Amino acid sequence: MKIEKYGAIDIGSNAIRLLVANVIEAENAEPLFRKSALIRVPIRLGADVFKHKTISEANVTRMVDTMNAFKLLMNAHRVVAYRACATSAMREASNGEDIASLIKKKTGVTIQIIDGNDEAAIIANTDLQAFIDSEGTYLYVDVGGGSTEFTLYSKGSVVASKSFKLGTVRILEGLVGHGMWNEVETWIKEKTTGFSKIELIGSGGNINKIFKISGKKPGKPLSYFYLMNFYDFMQQFTYEERIIELDLNEDRADVILPAARIYLSAMKWSRAKNIHVPKIGLSDGIIKSLY
Repeated sequence: MKIEKYGAIDIGSNAIRLLVANVIEAENAEPLFRKSALIRVPIRLGADVFKHKTISEANVTRMVDTMNAFKLLMNAHRVVAYRACATSAMREASNGEDIASLIKKKTGVTIQIIDGNDEAAIIANTDLQAFIDSEGTYLYVDVGGGSTEFTLYSKGSVVASKSFKLGTVRILEGLVGHGMWNEVETWIKEKTTGFSKIELIGSGGNINKIFKISGKKPGKPLSYFYLMNFYDFMQQFTYEERIIELDLNEDRADVILPAARIYLSAMKWSRAKNIHVPKIGLSDGIIKSLY
């Protein structure tokens, strides 16, 4: 048996994450991917970029500190290879490339700024096939702070995939108009026409948190009815009450509502009654693509 560790850094619009995963190779068996450590730092780059088109000096400093810390952690874990990918906020920031160069110079960490199509392709490289029925039809929805990636699968193959500037931080900042919602609605309805019994697969920190709160057993889906009731329930509380009374982190207590709205909208437009939450995302896809 051979075990090696790989690292994935996901520089998102709401938070920056480091995933360290074990890849286990055994004779005459498929490799196994096991999460070893997950560290999340809530640097909301999107709040800078989506309003001011640039990342502030304060957040640049925090990013440098975070990358130094991640590098030390990867060294401690004896990671054999890593990849750092930046999404919406970094790719839209006027100083995104300059910051990537600065971080490379100060920390040695190389950051790749990827576009929405690359992001969707990496996510599609996850263990998704293990969670779906090879004969079924699924709309995979990955909600981030700056964008949401939609991928339609049918009978194990990708039918269509698209990234939209529809993200939780962007919605909170009041930067998503009716036009964007209409564009997403049109795309989903067009691509799902002709398919029956479509189900959603949701990824992202917010749907993972909602699933955890639900108390559902792993592998069991959430219903549209449950998610709608959860959305209505959360709206009864103020931001502060969601932190204190519902025990949500401060950077989760606000974005969880727009995230739920995106998932609910996707379910409504695709006529899906259930959403599966396999707890996979960009970081997992990075690990698999590295291996």
